[in-house]
Amino acid sequence: MIKLNVIIFHVFVLLIVSCNVNRPISAENPSAENPLSVQQHLVPKNSIPKKAKPTMAYVDRDITVSNYFDFMDGLVKKYDSIVPYALTEHVLVRANPWIMDTLANTDYYRQMAKDSFVYDQRKMIVLRSNDSLLIPDAETGQQLIKDMENTLIDINIPEYKLRIYQDSLLLFTFPIRVGQDRKRYLAMGDRVTDLRTKTGKGKIVRLERNPSFYNPVTGKRFYVTRRDDKKTTIMPKIPWIETEINGIRNGQMIHPTTNPETLGKASSNGCIGVTEADAWIIYYHAPLNTAVQIRYDLDILDENGEIQKLKDIYNYQ
Repeated sequence: MIKLNVIIFHVFVLLIVSCNVNRPISAENPSAENPLSVQQHLVPKNSIPKKAKPTMAYVDRDITVSNYFDFMDGLVKKYDSIVPYALTEHVLVRANPWIMDTLANTDYYRQMAKDSFVYDQRKMIVLRSNDSLLIPDAETGQQLIKDMENTLIDINIPEYKLRIYQDSLLLFTFPIRVGQDRKRYLAMGDRVTDLRTKTGKGKIVRLERNPSFYNPVTGKRFYVTRRDDKKTTIMPKIPWIETEINGIRNGQMIHPTTNPETLGKASSNGCIGVTEADAWIIYYHAPLNTAVQIRYDLDILDENGEIQKLKDIYNYQ
């Protein structure tokens, strides 16, 4: 009987030992005899590579056209210090192209096409509470800056076209109006002025985000406009772009017209007029120092690659 008890005891001890063989070894107290201890296989949390999360900025309230630029300036100021490149409003919007689409859709005539009459576009909401904006990372931000540095605004007067090129790649083609083929006294300059749009090469030298409106003929300020549909509205708050051509700032602006029926015509006082929607797109592709060329080419290639002769609207040839 004693013998049996001893055997049972030994079996019990062996069972206890065998159960402990597969027990995990504490990381704080690893076995020195096991060269493949759990501690050696643990990777510190801080060293685990994680996919970088994009930085997002969130809109905390509805933003209208009227306070849009103040809001964007605030975002740029807040996030410029945390990115390794020069963050600007243009970089921010180019990283979020949907903003351009939203701004373009404030165009009076686009709204009218949807049976929505807008008397004051400045009150239209363009950013809504909880909208999110991507703050581009270093690689994206630097590429956007490079893209803008390699952008060209090309205008062919007799073709009534403004094109935007990036590294020789055509991005956009917009219809325009150009200066009239005549001279006229303008009170703004207090002299008789040649209204024909001047040709040459230059750059963007000023962006007027909150323009005031003056009749160049009378010199009087105005606040409302009569549209092509004979309705009257407040003048929209859309940026005007000033050019310097051949080293001269002669007042030739690229700006929206509230009367798109004049596009495709020589009807301005020298400026290049575009639609309200197109003005927003052009603005965000034309930061300061963007290259501009204004030409007068009568021979162009049509869609079939054949030479087309344009009308000599200024009787240059």
